Amino acid sequence: MKRVLVVIDMQNDFIDGILGTAEAVKIVPKVLAKIKKYEKYMVYFTKDTHFSDYLQTQEGRNLPVEHCIRGTKGWELQPDIEAYVERLQQQHLQPIVFEKTTFGSEQLPQTIKNSLLQGDQVEIELVGLCTDICVISNAMLLKAFLPEAIIKVDAQCCAGVTKQSHINALNAMKMCQIQIYNE
Repeated sequence: MKRVLVVIDMQNDFIDGILGTAEAVKIVPKVLAKIKKYEKYMVYFTKDTHFSDYLQTQEGRNLPVEHCIRGTKGWELQPDIEAYVERLQQQHLQPIVFEKTTFGSEQLPQTIKNSLLQGDQVEIELVGLCTDICVISNAMLLKAFLPEAIIKVDAQCCAGVTKQSHINALNAMKMCQIQIYNE
């Protein structure tokens, strides 16, 4: 069984920045521990990435809060996670970081699909922020691209915009045959 970890948008703006929450701050040590458990497996990271025209985009009109603007501190990965990424790059084990301008990464599922050999079974675990926006979007994309993959979400390594929207997203993913654990 091939195992993959996907770390969604663990960026400063979502943790303790402009869109941060106490729940997001609390999951950081758990996400770091999860990443360490996957050291022998493939780990992918996503980064929400916007530009100076963010407020003119559909997302910007619906959520008029500039965040994760490329090149800003808020756009950067949480420092301990960034250090992990840099360490892997120094060891020539290049983690793949996907910059995405939408909730879901179009490249992520295709990259994972392309890495599989015919007949490979794969288990993909997702952690990160925000459960109710980018985690659910990427989980659903992965399920669509890889319908036979086991897709899992560790609820204790995720946080939503609100506690209730986190719970709602977990329940929606369960209905789509995504395994949720540690609720």
